[in-house]
Amino acid sequence: MIFIYNTIMLKTNFKNNSILINLVLFIFINTLSAQVMGGSDKLHYWGDIDGFINQQDKVTLDLVQEALAKYQPSLQEPLERKMTMLMLDGVLHEEKAAHRPAVQNFLHERILMTLDKLQQTKVKSGAIIWKLYNHGFIIRTATVTFAFDLVRAHSAKAEGFSIENETMKHIIEQCDALFISHRHGDHADKWVAQSFIDYNKPVVAPPEVWKDLPIHSKITHLTREAQMQQDLIIKDGKQKLRVINYPGHQGSNIENNVPLIFTPEGMSFVQTGDQSGPVTDWNWIDQVGNKNHVDVLFPNCWTPDIQRMVKGFDPELVVTGHENEMGHTIDHRESNWLTYTRLKDSPSPFILMTWGEFYHYYPK
Repeated sequence: MIFIYNTIMLKTNFKNNSILINLVLFIFINTLSAQVMGGSDKLHYWGDIDGFINQQDKVTLDLVQEALAKYQPSLQEPLERKMTMLMLDGVLHEEKAAHRPAVQNFLHERILMTLDKLQQTKVKSGAIIWKLYNHGFIIRTATVTFAFDLVRAHSAKAEGFSIENETMKHIIEQCDALFISHRHGDHADKWVAQSFIDYNKPVVAPPEVWKDLPIHSKITHLTREAQMQQDLIIKDGKQKLRVINYPGHQGSNIENNVPLIFTPEGMSFVQTGDQSGPVTDWNWIDQVGNKNHVDVLFPNCWTPDIQRMVKGFDPELVVTGHENEMGHTIDHRESNWLTYTRLKDSPSPFILMTWGEFYHYYPK
């Protein structure tokens, strides 16, 4: 448009052509405004279904962003926030959602918000919990920062959706260790794991993760045994985490670590990955809370009998993960409304978060 404007200005040579000049200026200004507003001046989308859905997503997600900023995660959740989370379901449970520019921009903006907050935040007491994509979480206390199942969202298989390498690199720089629950691509990202290793930061995963690749020898394989406490050295030996690495499973035979992590401050956090294993896994799940204090439990929202899992871990707080994994079909994309339904009578208080949100947890 700037090129067209300059060309016409040169050809008119400013000779008594004010009407044409004003017309070009009008078109130029309105085109620029439309670009800034995301094309919101378009009032009809007949014959442009993709354009219609994307603009509808943009309008909805802009409102979601505004509402999330106003109504942040809290134990006393107002109706406006719950409505916002359900609005998000409506956008993300469209078959091609991950391919929509508005949805891609939403994810990228939310992750950049996380990075900005990570770079600026020091914790004096308690712990700040960030939720990233899918079942990815970052926990920061006064002394340590560690991550669970950090991925770039390539599992969605949508060009333009995944988190940029440079952004993820800066997020990794803010962490001290990575825990990978199991081998599936929506939980395990080899590029992310290798980046941690390149920074001399430990990566903990089950033995079968990338077992035939060179990276396998660089990964820490803690013993998978209930009630066995192990030390994980971090920060070049300056700190350590105590870990009980419960021997979980997805299905009957996929190894799924369920690490209970104790920080130097004495707080404890456990993420379950895709725990959905055989009946025998309940032998240890039912006893975790009786033998250890759990501050925060991060379960997969779709796990069979989530109420029993919460009762077994008996945490002070539940923060679910795995909602809206865009690589799954709509029926297993796991909506926020289903999490509300599943945890309606939860024996422990719970908070539902979406991409890029954080919550400051204070132990009792």
